[in-house]
Amino acid sequence: MGIVLKQSFRNTIIIYSAFLIGGINTIVFYPRFLGKDFYGMVVFLLSASNLIMPLTAFGIQYTIVKFFSSYTTKREQDIFLSSVLFVPLLIALPLGYFWDYMHDWIMNSLVNEDNKYIKDYTFNIYLVAVACAYFELFYSWTKVQLQTVFGNILKELWNRAVIMILLLAVFFKVFLPEEFIFYLTLAYALRTLVMMGHAFYTYLPKFYFKLPSNYLEIFKYSFYIILAGSAGAILIDIDKVMIPGKDVIEEAAYYSVAVFIGSFIEAPSRAMTQILQPLTSKSLNAFNTKEVESLYKKSSINLLLVGGLFFILVNCGVHELFKLMPDKGYSGGELVVLMISLAKLTSMFLGSNGAIISNSKFYKITMPLAVGSSLFVYYLNTLFYFDMELGTDGLALATLTTIFVFNLIKLWFVNYKFSITPFTPKSFHLFLVIVSVFSMFYFWNFSLPEIKVAHFSIAPIVNIVLKSILITIVYVFLIVKLKISNEFDDLLQKFYTWQSK
Repeated sequence: MGIVLKQSFRNTIIIYSAFLIGGINTIVFYPRFLGKDFYGMVVFLLSASNLIMPLTAFGIQYTIVKFFSSYTTKREQDIFLSSVLFVPLLIALPLGYFWDYMHDWIMNSLVNEDNKYIKDYTFNIYLVAVACAYFELFYSWTKVQLQTVFGNILKELWNRAVIMILLLAVFFKVFLPEEFIFYLTLAYALRTLVMMGHAFYTYLPKFYFKLPSNYLEIFKYSFYIILAGSAGAILIDIDKVMIPGKDVIEEAAYYSVAVFIGSFIEAPSRAMTQILQPLTSKSLNAFNTKEVESLYKKSSINLLLVGGLFFILVNCGVHELFKLMPDKGYSGGELVVLMISLAKLTSMFLGSNGAIISNSKFYKITMPLAVGSSLFVYYLNTLFYFDMELGTDGLALATLTTIFVFNLIKLWFVNYKFSITPFTPKSFHLFLVIVSVFSMFYFWNFSLPEIKVAHFSIAPIVNIVLKSILITIVYVFLIVKLKISNEFDDLLQKFYTWQSK
């Protein structure tokens, strides 16, 4: 678990730095510099590209992680990597050729009359999808070498930093808001080129123009994973894509802010998963079930520990956070934040569950699970959002319900096939800590007078900071007192030792 914690810690710092920049973009810059209409359009276009990306990638990013460690010679590994380089083009080139038909379908099926100005930007959906597909390919290329940090910087930090620069450029009138999408698309393409250079620097194979001996197995796996990946993308982004079909596009901006805040807690999961994927695959290929179980339990308790803290911090401070937003339309998203963050927390509890399923011989189950979850969330979105008119709260409820139900299924499946669970004796204690601290701090804030700096009220910021410090002290005290995680205790011990030097 040492390499997992080491690289996960670095990746977590990177991801939270990225979230900090993203938070400034989302809460401060986007609403003020780009405006809610153009912000809503950016949300729609990027979400649509995320739906297309798994199809374009053909699941090859997962295929690399699954099969690379199964080859025993460098020549076999080089043949494998050479063969996957051109796979995304098999989808991307025909898709680009017929994009006019895709454009018509997007405008007729997904966008109502109030949002027709999206028509000038639909080709950017295709360009971003292709760029992201190749980025994920080269990122997986470095993952199997157990080098995730630089790729994580590009994946998490690059886009948010670029967006901040572009938004500032709009503010200083370097270019118009209408040109923002063009430069953002260019940034996605440049990111892919940088990732490609790093991948070849990390591991440059001898290129062969031939297929691996097990190419049929690889193709079959990719076929299942592409369907699972496409369905998984639907679960994540279908709600943002559906909004312009019913409401004005500014609602997508309001909803996206709440989802972003609620998703803040999943950074440790994203960081740890990047290194857990290849390690779990390696353990499964070596038939080391004990190591798989160890990774499963340790990842679960540690992700729930960190995720639980940020779940409490986010939801106990969100009311004050929305006071900083310039438009009152953003402030109605507290329930969305709660449901999205709860959905993320339940997924974090599963630890390496997804890596176990997708890298084992039972990977085929990922397709019916993902397809089932996508159909389920689409039905619930239609029911709650369009039929029952619950607004964006209904979209969040659909997401929470779907994730909870299908996480239970995945939990049962891994236990049924491998006879392992993520539960440890400390899991129940940790649940009690999270519920108790959340209940203590959710319903009150510090009573502070109005504090203004340059006509801007900083009272909400002071309230959030003071409350967060108090919550963290209480939470960490209980975690240490109950000895919830050996890894967390070791990390604190190393910190104390370093401080005393």
